[in-house]
Amino acid sequence: MSDASARVADSTGNWVDTHAPLWLRPYLRLSRLDRPIGSWLLLLPCWWSAALAAGVAHDLSQLPLTIALFFLGAFAMRGAGCTWNDITDRDLDARVERTRSRPIPAGQVSVRQALIFLAAQALVGLLVLLQFNRFAVITGIASLLVVAIYPFMKRITYWPQVVLGLAFSWGALMGFAVILQRIDATALLLYAGSIAWVIGYDTIYAHQDAEDDALIGVKSTARLFGTRTHEALVVFYGVAVVLIGTAFLLAGVHWPAWLGLAAFAVHLAWQISRLKIDDPLLCLRIFKSNRDAGLLLFAGLLIDAVMRI
Repeated sequence: MSDASARVADSTGNWVDTHAPLWLRPYLRLSRLDRPIGSWLLLLPCWWSAALAAGVAHDLSQLPLTIALFFLGAFAMRGAGCTWNDITDRDLDARVERTRSRPIPAGQVSVRQALIFLAAQALVGLLVLLQFNRFAVITGIASLLVVAIYPFMKRITYWPQVVLGLAFSWGALMGFAVILQRIDATALLLYAGSIAWVIGYDTIYAHQDAEDDALIGVKSTARLFGTRTHEALVVFYGVAVVLIGTAFLLAGVHWPAWLGLAAFAVHLAWQISRLKIDDPLLCLRIFKSNRDAGLLLFAGLLIDAVMRI
């Protein structure tokens, strides 16, 4: 098999395809380092909560290291989660046009090799987690159950995006666990708002595969909402902004955080206005733009935390 034919269908021209050693490329694709957007989307709630908790504590001393460790941990654990997803979904992936070129169904990596690679990535994530306090370690380990069951949800419910939201938003709790050693109402509201955000953006992502999913019986909110997706996004993105704003009220944030939330809300509105669910490439571009939306919110929180000091 040529390397060109080994590339994942919706990921070409990236550094993995052009610069990584040939033997390493299937493993980098397993961990989605050729498509790091998911790692960013896992990371952003971690950064939001770290900045918000630092502002509440009026103490920035832990924030730089926490931001760096969250970056390493998010990339490691997203890679582990994607590897687990590819192991459990290998038969389904082989039946979907966009995913049949993934390393396991394409025969580039065996299930045994993928399991070993999964363990290695999880070990990196554990080493990062162990740098934090005991409460944060326990909080982080508790997320593994949600991560483990997520790949099976698309087989039994039209709402797998909710479970993905529970997993991908866990970082909204971790910042409070690390910096304040507690999870309070502010953290829970931030977590709930992030879940609503994830449901929205992953519905957009799932529209890429809606036709294939219908043929093989895979369920998703994209299939559930169908032509009502725009209305559903108004609800979920609106709920996300309201819940995050309520968390901000409890935390007593200042104007930079509110400005960041306003920019976040405008970006989400722009996504809804641009979306065409029958255009897979546009769905992918809009989905990826959520990194920018999340960074706008983080920037506001970071400036707010600095101002509080």
